[in-house]
Amino acid sequence: MTQLSRLHLFQAYGIELEYMIVDKDTLVVKPITDELLTHELGSYGSDFENGVITWSNELVLHVVELKSTKPESNFNAIENAFADDVKRINSILDKWNAMLLPTSAHPFMNPLTETKLWPHDSNDVYEIYNSIFDCKGHGWSNVQSTHLNLPFYDDEEFAKLHAAIRLILPILPALCASSPVIEGKVTGFLDTRLNFYKTNQSRIPSITGKVIPEAIFSKRNYLNTVYEKIKTDIAPFDPQNILNPVWVNSRGAIPRFDRGSIEIRIMDIQECPAADMAIIELVIETIKAFVSEKFMPIEEQIKEHTEMLAGILDDVIAEGQRAMIYSSQYLAAFGIREFSSAKDVWMTILNRLLRGGHPALEKWKPELDIIFNEGTLSDRILRELNGDSSHEAIVMVYKKLGWCLNQNRMFVPN
Repeated sequence: MTQLSRLHLFQAYGIELEYMIVDKDTLVVKPITDELLTHELGSYGSDFENGVITWSNELVLHVVELKSTKPESNFNAIENAFADDVKRINSILDKWNAMLLPTSAHPFMNPLTETKLWPHDSNDVYEIYNSIFDCKGHGWSNVQSTHLNLPFYDDEEFAKLHAAIRLILPILPALCASSPVIEGKVTGFLDTRLNFYKTNQSRIPSITGKVIPEAIFSKRNYLNTVYEKIKTDIAPFDPQNILNPVWVNSRGAIPRFDRGSIEIRIMDIQECPAADMAIIELVIETIKAFVSEKFMPIEEQIKEHTEMLAGILDDVIAEGQRAMIYSSQYLAAFGIREFSSAKDVWMTILNRLLRGGHPALEKWKPELDIIFNEGTLSDRILRELNGDSSHEAIVMVYKKLGWCLNQNRMFVPN
């Protein structure tokens, strides 16, 4: 995870992008992340620092994470660095006839037969997870996401940041959904990854909660309410006390009080770094607007009920931008007075921000226009498939996505 030193709100950000390694011809997953890292390190290791970007392993051997080495504020530079590293990795993978593939779930991987867990350092943690949850399911071994780490300095900043993040989590899949196909089938969910994410740790419900974090706005209350509960619940499964409740917490946004950051974890990875950075910029500017109370007072933000927010998230996971939002309390947070779709909510946010003068957002408007005019990446994948979910059609579409990733270009259906 990207390390954030003690920063104040919005001073810099940690960004993490996860990609699959697949065969260039068949798109079958290739569990060779350790070989990729060894190529650069000279021996087996879990991290290769390449300037502003660090390459890291994940739970499974076919996923590599690219993350900002330190907190960054220059998104133009970090986008270019991500794009350059994608090309560099693809050139290395060519020796195995492999390449990086975007989207948050492989479209036909069978996790029961194809999953290979990371076998090297830190393997004790992975082994415990596997013994508790059987990490061969889609929610474990077939998930790629974009993580955004936002800093806070003290309890006052944490309260403002946590309140704002809770409000935007339910509608994030309307920007980010990229997993409409699993095991060669159109699932009926635009964000199938998150549908698995909600339940893959249901054996110990306190780990994920309702995905939307509880309305807790101080370090003391969070430690006593969330982390103590997780610690108690995992103890019978972890007799050697290896698992840290802070690592285990799997809510959609996770406070790290030791480093002063909140990590947003429910954004699906997109087809190229430019798309991810455009979404991240919009998310950050929206959070800023809530923190500065441009949309509604903090006293009202903290009253938004977790159950209501979780219900909206469920709808948006299934329907993406088309999901209708009927909660007048939630819509009032954005100054909306009538029932609206998740897309309409985001359009309202974007237009209000642009009217207020946000040059950073203006830079990413071409990418955001594609997302709002053409739909989420899931929408665009389904439109390109055009009802043909044969293996050949899926491979053809996802090869185009691999090309988009290597060229750092967004995907627009024919």
